[in-house]
Amino acid sequence: MFKNVLFPIDASPEAQQAAFKAAELVKHHQSHLILLSVVEPSNDAHPEQASPEAVAQLLEKAKTVFTNQGIDTEAIEREGNPAFVICDVADELAADLIVMGCRGIGLTPEGQSESVSARVINLAPCPVMVVP
Repeated sequence: MFKNVLFPIDASPEAQQAAFKAAELVKHHQSHLILLSVVEPSNDAHPEQASPEAVAQLLEKAKTVFTNQGIDTEAIEREGNPAFVICDVADELAADLIVMGCRGIGLTPEGQSESVSARVINLAPCPVMVVP
């Protein structure tokens, strides 16, 4: 059912929790897993996403974890606004599903404009599974 699953990751605990669900889905559907991490050079709040080196290291670590579970994995690094990049990559690669973590900031009216998951839900070219 899900041939290509896009899993956007960062260094947050929420992304780590979502990794378990992504692995479960990919194994069940025998899908190809595409890991995506976005470099945000101007992001002072999350310095672990501000440098290409840090993002490359995060992707390599994640790829190793999934590969060790026998999951066919591809890693992509891009730069830009995370929500827009996630949706662009999903469209580019014909993703059947996006699985991502959620920090919960989009649950308040003030946080919706800053919530990556809320933006992705509204802009994605495919279904989005948000793992709390």
